[in-house]
Amino acid sequence: MAESLLQLRGLTKHFTTRSPKGKAMVQAVDDLYLDVYEGETLGLVGESGCGKTTTAQLIVGLTTPTRGHVSLEGNDLAELGGKARKLARRQLQYIFQDPNDSLDPRMKVRAIVSEGLRAQGRIGKPELTDKVAEVLSQVGLPVDAMDRFPHEFSGGQRQRIGIARALIMRPRLIVADEPISALDVSVQSQILNLMGDLKRELGLTYVFVAHNLAAVGYISDRIAVMYLGRIVEVGPVEDIMTAPQHPYTQALLSAIPDPDVSAERKARIRLSGDVPGPIDPPSGCRFRTRCPLAEPRCAEEVPFLKPRGAGKAGRGHMSACHLVRSL
Repeated sequence: MAESLLQLRGLTKHFTTRSPKGKAMVQAVDDLYLDVYEGETLGLVGESGCGKTTTAQLIVGLTTPTRGHVSLEGNDLAELGGKARKLARRQLQYIFQDPNDSLDPRMKVRAIVSEGLRAQGRIGKPELTDKVAEVLSQVGLPVDAMDRFPHEFSGGQRQRIGIARALIMRPRLIVADEPISALDVSVQSQILNLMGDLKRELGLTYVFVAHNLAAVGYISDRIAVMYLGRIVEVGPVEDIMTAPQHPYTQALLSAIPDPDVSAERKARIRLSGDVPGPIDPPSGCRFRTRCPLAEPRCAEEVPFLKPRGAGKAGRGHMSACHLVRSL
């Protein structure tokens, strides 16, 4: 596998909020360790509120960690200063979830797409126009789109504008925060295919955030499954989709509808109870309050990611569960 491009080490983000009992600490992301390898698509999946978006924002610097590090090729982004920090930030770009909210309705597409380049430094107007035209063509929009406003486009076209805004910076890694969840089902596959084409043509690396495990499985090379601020399983897409090790991943996969009516149907795993709150998460394994296999040990010891032996690819497949056999 290629060298690790992005490293997350002990990444933690806690927010202070008010509760009926006074101030409380929301543990949005807690002690996260993860590598993203150059040229791959890493899918980050989990239920709403598990910390996916906070993790995405921590990667690109939209929020600062409580502790831990985000490093690009071993260089801690928080320790970079001046020109080095500016160049590093240019290599990390973001695609927002809702194109209706992320595009300024008062700005024409030309200004929206080129805003990052203009913020980075001086660039001539003719060159700027050429670059905007180039990226609009890459995302499947006509050149004359640059002189129109966002409201003149469909939802799928607006998301293409958001992708063009990220591409114009010529990044190495793009964090896509649920980029298809606000789109019609008929348009979602078009955006997924566009992102796949751009990855092959431009050599991009993606962190693809979503709650739809089927979509993540379609576009990803590896999948990381997140529950209540922690990674519970990570591995090659073949392993995760066909031989999941963690009970939470197994429950997520069992909920995916199977369009093949002739296929043998797997039993749906129904989890009991509600997702615990991040203000006061369970001790030990955070999934134990909903896990059908939980034992007393699960309440006492925090499980850490360990290599597992079952699965097609095997190598690189890890899960955080006391009840799964280690290699």
